Amino acid sequence: MTENKWIQFLITSIIAILGALIFQMFHMPIPWLLGSMIFVLIGSRFFKMIKPFWPGSVRNIGMGIIGYTIGLSFTMSTVKQIGQQFPSMVLLTVLLLFCTSIIALFISRLSGIPFPTVLMGSIPGGLSQMIPLAEDIKGIDLTVVTFLQVSRLMMIIFFVPMLIFSPLFEIQSNDSFMSSIQTRTASWGELFPHILVFAVVCTIFALLGKKIKFPTAFLLGPMIATIILNLSGFHGPALPSVFLNCSQLLIGGYIGLLLKPEDLQNKFKITLLAFMSGVVLIACSIGLSLLLTKLHTVTLMTAFLSLSPGGMDQMAIIAKEVNADLSVVICYQLFRTLFIFLVVPSLLKGIFKKRRQNKG
Repeated sequence: MTENKWIQFLITSIIAILGALIFQMFHMPIPWLLGSMIFVLIGSRFFKMIKPFWPGSVRNIGMGIIGYTIGLSFTMSTVKQIGQQFPSMVLLTVLLLFCTSIIALFISRLSGIPFPTVLMGSIPGGLSQMIPLAEDIKGIDLTVVTFLQVSRLMMIIFFVPMLIFSPLFEIQSNDSFMSSIQTRTASWGELFPHILVFAVVCTIFALLGKKIKFPTAFLLGPMIATIILNLSGFHGPALPSVFLNCSQLLIGGYIGLLLKPEDLQNKFKITLLAFMSGVVLIACSIGLSLLLTKLHTVTLMTAFLSLSPGGMDQMAIIAKEVNADLSVVICYQLFRTLFIFLVVPSLLKGIFKKRRQNKG
């Protein structure tokens, strides 16, 4: 029975839901994301006989829900604010990538791993772009790149909420947050019929985005579709909280299966270096966040989530959980994603080609 993919997925889902419920019982931050991720990760290591399985299509559904939720937060005033902050987006993105390069150089010297491999494994939020690119460049250790990207992502998903809920950041208490979120969510009856239109249009945009190889198409496609409909005057209903919890679960279970330490050489050394790299990168993000608060009137919490070197969908979940300015967070994260997708690959190919020529 464990050879059946549906049985494997059912067992993995039970493990993920159990983790989410336990994290929720102990009042951990974003329990449906962190709990499912951690329990699936542990389960896949210690219960190999069940062969955990989590299809990417399920993760895509979760990303679509997040994309729709993000799109609802965009208004005309948000668009104007983005235009005003565009120079800051360019500056802070370049500074964050510069910090990443310095960290990668330092890690490369300590570990003896070639700098190109470490750099491609360290670029923040670039998992979906760097893995295919690493396959096209000679001399890149794909296993190390994948491990560094996934381990940094998982570490940031776990530690960023801990920082956000620490005394360093001033957020609403859980009770006030829950009372405020109730005013923004809809009842089941209020979803129809508008939600059906959004569901169809968001799905079409997601599939088109995938066809043209748009980065994180199943997040950005629904987000763009929702923004267009929302700004045109056709407003969508806010989703009940059960949908938001479900989206976290669908994404968390998928991330929990990404890391495969058994494929890695020198596990302890590389794990330690990946941890150090993540800590320093988070520290750099906090420093740049302070700069952003000086440039624009945003809270430190919003600035930190805008510049955190994690995935856009995870930062959106955290931003919604702590009542940060979701539109600002997504705009900075989206700009960095597009910059990495459109500019960084060509830049890296040129740099690595020149390095090979110089060595030759």
